[in-house]
Amino acid sequence: MPGGAAGGDASGGVGGAGGEFRAGFVSFVGRPNVGKSTLTNALVGQKVAITSPKPQTTRHAIRGILHQKNGQLILVDTPGIHRPRTLLGERLNSLVQSTLGDVDVIGFCVPANEKVGPGDRFINEQLDAYPRAKKVAIVTKVDAASRRTVAEQLIAVSELREWEAIVPLSATSSIQLDTLVSELLKLVPVSPPLYPADAVTDELLESRISEFIREAALEGVTEELPHSLAVTIDDIIERDDRELVEVYANLFVERDSQKGIIIGHNGSRLRDVGVRARAQIEPLVGKKVFLSIRVKVARDWQRDPKQLGRLGF
Repeated sequence: MPGGAAGGDASGGVGGAGGEFRAGFVSFVGRPNVGKSTLTNALVGQKVAITSPKPQTTRHAIRGILHQKNGQLILVDTPGIHRPRTLLGERLNSLVQSTLGDVDVIGFCVPANEKVGPGDRFINEQLDAYPRAKKVAIVTKVDAASRRTVAEQLIAVSELREWEAIVPLSATSSIQLDTLVSELLKLVPVSPPLYPADAVTDELLESRISEFIREAALEGVTEELPHSLAVTIDDIIERDDRELVEVYANLFVERDSQKGIIIGHNGSRLRDVGVRARAQIEPLVGKKVFLSIRVKVARDWQRDPKQLGRLGF
C-alpha cells in the first residue's frame, strides 16, 4: 500500500515498469459525488469533465488523456453507479457496465470523509463481473478528513477485497496524484501511445459545450431539478468577419414549473447561466462567444425511450 500523503502532481515523468512504454484504459467508479470527475480533471491537467455536488452529474463516458514520458493513461470518467429509479438511470448503469468490460484497470473511489456503506459494498460486488480488469482502491478527499479518519478508511477499504494498490489522495490539493499515476502505469499493458501527444480528450466540441452549459445550470438548483436537466446544441457558427463564435443551445426540463425556475424572475437566472457557461466555453474555442439558450419542456424525458434517444441517451 502506498504510504502517507506526500504532495505532488501528475506532470512528472513517471514511467512504466522496466522502462517500457505502457498505455491503457483506466475507469474510475464509485457512488455519485465521490470525486471521480474532479480526479480525472486533475490528472489530465485541464477540465474535460464537468463537476457538481449534484448526483448524476456525469452522464457519458468521458475520456481524458494523461501523457507521461514512458506511458499514456486514457482515463474514462463514468456516471456514478446507483440503484436506478428511471430509464435514464438504467441506461447510465448500462453505460458503466459496458465501459468496465473494456478497460485495463478499474479505480474504485471512496471518499475519506464518509464511512464505507451499503452503496460502496454494492459497487464493490459488481466489480467481480470484470475479472479482466485489475482493481485499485482510491481513497479520495483526504484533505477533508483527519489522519485518524483516513487511516480507518484505508483499513475499511482494504477489507473489501484484494487490491493491486490502495492510494489515498486529494485531487483538489494535488496530494499523491503522482503516486496514483505510478501505480496505474504499472498495471496497463506494454503498448505504443494510443492517442496523439497533444490530445487531452476525444470529446467533440459540441458535447463539451453542452456539458459546460448543463454544469452552469446545475449551480444553485435543488431537489429533483438536477436530474431533469438536459442540453442539446442546435448550431455552432464561427463568424469569419469577426472573432466570434455563435452557439445556439436548448436546455430541457421536464415540467413547466421547472422552466420558470431555470429562467428566473425576468430571465435573471438564465442570464447567470449564460455568463457562467461562456466563461468556460470561451477559453475552449479561443474566441468571444454569443450564447443563445432556449429553455424547453420535454415532459418526463427521463422515462421516455424516444425522448432519451433524441437527447443522446
